[in-house]
Amino acid sequence: MTSKRDIKKYPVHRYRWLERLIAILALLNLCLVFFDLTYISLRDFYLQVLPSLTQLYDPVKGIQPHPETQNYLNKVTELEAQVLQTGLSSPPVESLLDDLRLLSNRMIEDNPFDEANKSGTLAKIKHEVRLRTNELSGRDAFSRFWSQAYLSQQSWQSEINFFNSQIRPLIQSNYYRDSGKFGNFVNNFWVIDLPFVIIFTLDFLARTFIISRRNPDLNWLEAMLRRWYDIFLLLSFWRWLRVIPVTIRLYQADLLNLEPLRSQLNHDFAVSFAEEITEIVGIQVIDQMQDAVRKGELARWLFHPETRKPYVQVNETNEVKAIATRLVNVGVYDVLPQVQPDIEALMHHSITSTLKESPVYQQIQNIPGLNHLPNQLTEKLARDLSQLAYNNLIKGLSDPVGAKLTSRLITNFRDVLEEELQKKHNIQEFQSLLIDMLEEIKINYVKGIADSGVETILEEANQIRKITHR
Repeated sequence: MTSKRDIKKYPVHRYRWLERLIAILALLNLCLVFFDLTYISLRDFYLQVLPSLTQLYDPVKGIQPHPETQNYLNKVTELEAQVLQTGLSSPPVESLLDDLRLLSNRMIEDNPFDEANKSGTLAKIKHEVRLRTNELSGRDAFSRFWSQAYLSQQSWQSEINFFNSQIRPLIQSNYYRDSGKFGNFVNNFWVIDLPFVIIFTLDFLARTFIISRRNPDLNWLEAMLRRWYDIFLLLSFWRWLRVIPVTIRLYQADLLNLEPLRSQLNHDFAVSFAEEITEIVGIQVIDQMQDAVRKGELARWLFHPETRKPYVQVNETNEVKAIATRLVNVGVYDVLPQVQPDIEALMHHSITSTLKESPVYQQIQNIPGLNHLPNQLTEKLARDLSQLAYNNLIKGLSDPVGAKLTSRLITNFRDVLEEELQKKHNIQEFQSLLIDMLEEIKINYVKGIADSGVETILEEANQIRKITHR
């Protein structure tokens, strides 16, 4: 995820006012773009709320009043004027009513609303007139509505008010839209958009020039790619993608705070990415270990490190031998002194158990005054033997000859162990146990990640980062 420092690296901060002005112009242009993209779908709303706006913007979209529906409305207007002059029962009014009945039938048959994808509007018109006249058919409903008898019976003024308030806006919403040479609808928005594009182009070239001057190693194409998102401001198609450069420019000009969003995106990306990578790496390592066990490579690597080809050695040490030697030293110098009392107790118990089976020992136990002597001798003998064994072991490890013998013992032990492990029944048993153990580790490893996740680790990393920033 791009950091704020990276995004704000290239604007010229000496001209902050110009940077903010361009950002505001880009925002204004984006609003015009979305207005143009949504104008057709919202035109009916603009027609009712801001009719002057539709009169101003309809020519940009190549929209004109539809001849058939406009003629229908003009005929209704003419009828209103004639009624005011001669009354509802006059022959001119009857002639106009005949014309409206004919135009109504033609409107239903031809459906002039279909060209503007407004057939639903015609359906609503017919529905409203049917409800008004209580007729089941749209043709019958219009024929009755535009009749002298109906208008006289229901009151001319109330019916014409109904038409002007309910039906006229629906018919008026219909339009005809010009098409270009290639069959596409006319859209002159480019005339409005062109001044903005010129400004954005000059700004883009200026920024590219500054970037190339600051980074002589970059050619002009590479410098342009540093501001790749500004290219969307120059395109005459997919104008809605301008939301990307506009958002970034507002952020660069400190007119929009995107830090919370950027931090959350970084956090979510890091969590999902780290969790997947951790699982993949862990499973891959364990799978490789299982394959090594199945192929018998693990024992060979442990006992014969010189056969690890190709294998990167960090030193010339036989780690297995070094670990075994270190374990012996720790056991002799650190562990044995602490468990020597337990060894003496064990040896005392063994010697006592052996002597109790001797007839001489039993006879001495029966002699008054000497019955405690065997116990004292046994304790001293156990203590002396354990101390003697420990001293000899220390001397053997310190003595070069003893060290050599110890090394030979370890080597022989390793060879014998390897020989025994290579026996078929031992190999099968150990391989099966190791593979099962690694499989359990793998399952619990993934389960542990799924249960706890990496949220705690990331939170800890954020805390450490805050401390270091202080």
